[in-house]
Amino acid sequence: MPIISQSKYQAPRLVHRNPHFSTIYAAKIKHVDTPNYKTEILELSDGDFLNIDYSIKSLKKAVILCHGLEGDSRRTYNNSCANYFLERDFSVIAWNNRTCGGHMNRLPQMYHHGSIEDLDAVVQFAFSQGIASVYIIGYSMGGAQVLNYLGKQKLDSRIKAAVAVSAPTHIRTCSDTLKVGFNKVYLNTFKKGIVNKLKQKVIQFPELANTDKINALHSFAEIDDYFTAPMHGFTDKDDYYEKVSPEFILKNITTPVLIINALDDPFLGERCYPNSIAENSKYVYLETPKYGGHCAFPLKDSKQSYAEVRAFDFFNERSFKK
Repeated sequence: MPIISQSKYQAPRLVHRNPHFSTIYAAKIKHVDTPNYKTEILELSDGDFLNIDYSIKSLKKAVILCHGLEGDSRRTYNNSCANYFLERDFSVIAWNNRTCGGHMNRLPQMYHHGSIEDLDAVVQFAFSQGIASVYIIGYSMGGAQVLNYLGKQKLDSRIKAAVAVSAPTHIRTCSDTLKVGFNKVYLNTFKKGIVNKLKQKVIQFPELANTDKINALHSFAEIDDYFTAPMHGFTDKDDYYEKVSPEFILKNITTPVLIINALDDPFLGERCYPNSIAENSKYVYLETPKYGGHCAFPLKDSKQSYAEVRAFDFFNERSFKK
């Protein structure tokens, strides 16, 4: 019954008990230098490409980092995590979803919570570098991608364990949560970035939609119904939410994975705390700190976050046991 009933994480200061403060500070104010990466264009089998940042420190073990919605490989949470693992002799591969990282992709498809084929291409890239053992960490949407990958893909035995941080395990309830109160600030930020990319897509592929329809978008439900779903082969938003919500495939996971979802996370819906699934799984570990915000988890007098420290400990506990 791998539920972490007592998380060791504590909010370092009283102000960090406010989830919006922690979330916004971590995303907009906190700064961590980007590692000295090599950058490579990874060509995909469908004719598209991914941008990858990586640093090969050791061929024994590597961590693959998956960013969140409208993020990129060099977001603060990724940099903080990458530096922490590089200091501990891990190689690091931080990848950008299609359209992310400053380069528009070639095909109409963009990215979504279930983009596991692209994640698998990054895993195969790691193996092509000679990496012996792979660990995966995903943040927010990246966490959902990791869980979907573990639950749907036939995995190579060299993939040892994973961590999903602030992971939306049930997408519809997250979409609803972002329509409420102060959370609309986050929704509008995401919407601005997605709308700009959709406008670029219409220039590439005029048959996709028209600018007036894009400008009229008000919610994730509309974005997902009009664009995300049909663009990626789903019938509508309901079909999309059903097929990319990790909640429905967690029971299939047979690789150790830790989900760290703060109870005060302003992005997560009520069904993003899969206690009953974790209680009945040998592989899905669930830790729900009282505080932490979204992809924040600040530590006192440190640029690190609890997420990467906890991830390292989780991996270390399970090294070469799979």
